[in-house]
Amino acid sequence: MSTFMAKPAEIQRKWYIIDAADRPLGRTAAKVADILRGKLKPEFTPHVDCGDHVVVINADKAVLTGKKLEKKYYRRHTGFIGGLKEVKYSSLMKTRPELAMEQPVKGMVPDTTIGRKALTRLHVYSGTEYAQVAQKPEKLEF
Repeated sequence: MSTFMAKPAEIQRKWYIIDAADRPLGRTAAKVADILRGKLKPEFTPHVDCGDHVVVINADKAVLTGKKLEKKYYRRHTGFIGGLKEVKYSSLMKTRPELAMEQPVKGMVPDTTIGRKALTRLHVYSGTEYAQVAQKPEKLEF
């Protein structure tokens, strides 16, 4: 008996919705990354993109434990000398709360073509309204 390997044509993609309100940011991001990658499916195959679509709502209400709200920074670099840009998490939550959820998920998926393709199936919204109502996403509790 040989090991089962999923083929791209056999993958059935589902839609999930996750409410991030009053949930730790890192735990929510880890669960989202697993779903995007397809790790929770029994037919998971490492070299095949078999993940599902995830809609995250209430990203502006996600919480950080401890004193991370004041001490945590999101850093990026422009590529030029002295081009390090730092933004505190508290100010990022006021201006772009979607980015505060997307960045940890991006760090938890692989830096390969499969990881980049998985990130296209991530949809993050700061409120309760979302555009993917027609797909009838299944509410996921954890």
